[in-house]
Amino acid sequence: MYHPLKTLEDTNIEDFREKYFVPELPVILPRHHFRDLPALKRWFLPSRSEPNASDLNTAYLEQHGAEALVPLELTQPSSEPGDDGISFRQFRAPVSLFLEWMRTAEKPAQPMRLYLAQCQLSDLPQVLRDDIFTPELVSLAGKGDVYDTNLWIGYPPTYTPLHRDPNPNLFVQLAGRKVVRLIAPDGGQALFASVRRQLGRSGNREAAAFRGPEMMQGRERTLLEKEVWDENVASGHTGMGYEAQLEAGDGMFIPKGWWHSIKGVGHGVTASVNWWFR
Repeated sequence: MYHPLKTLEDTNIEDFREKYFVPELPVILPRHHFRDLPALKRWFLPSRSEPNASDLNTAYLEQHGAEALVPLELTQPSSEPGDDGISFRQFRAPVSLFLEWMRTAEKPAQPMRLYLAQCQLSDLPQVLRDDIFTPELVSLAGKGDVYDTNLWIGYPPTYTPLHRDPNPNLFVQLAGRKVVRLIAPDGGQALFASVRRQLGRSGNREAAAFRGPEMMQGRERTLLEKEVWDENVASGHTGMGYEAQLEAGDGMFIPKGWWHSIKGVGHGVTASVNWWFR
């Protein structure tokens, strides 16, 4: 069972630092607190085909960043032994290739999916970086050190497997909807180790490679996804889990060491940005 994660009423930095940042507890920031990020208005348009959904503003992004090289993930059905029905491949390509796919793939039921995943903001031209400025929460809550800023854009369903981050994480939804499930450090480690043992692999703290092929296809993906997302599975982390549902302009704090898995849901494009900081 996953309990709804608490949502703050305001963003008093001192209160946030004392009650969540220092004790390392997750929380949702006030709803729509990040709606003033320029990217929300410049990168996305109201969907032409789906109510209450967004399309990617491909003309704007192509104008300012078509040649930038970005990391993409290709997921499609597979009949190869051991793939458990999913083939997964990572590669780098110009933004223009991704935008062309997004223009021609507006029917999410198609079997092949392309996802711009964990794209460093620094890979993009300055004009696009300026659309996603660093929030005060990141600059003032801790020491102000930002280790990385990453983008995620695609059509749902998108998926990030269960993992933990080495640094505090501010996660902000730019468009569409995502559901985040979180498990406390000890419970998440026990769950991850249990799945790895079933596969005859190491389940130590160094084994949680983020978005490696083994976590995105095959039995490891299947088992981890079932443990976290199948409501009928009674796991050892029951009672320790939280769930956050985020829409455009919403954000949440994920402390270092907290395990989490994320799914993009609904219609239209889904997009997020996250800052790893301390």
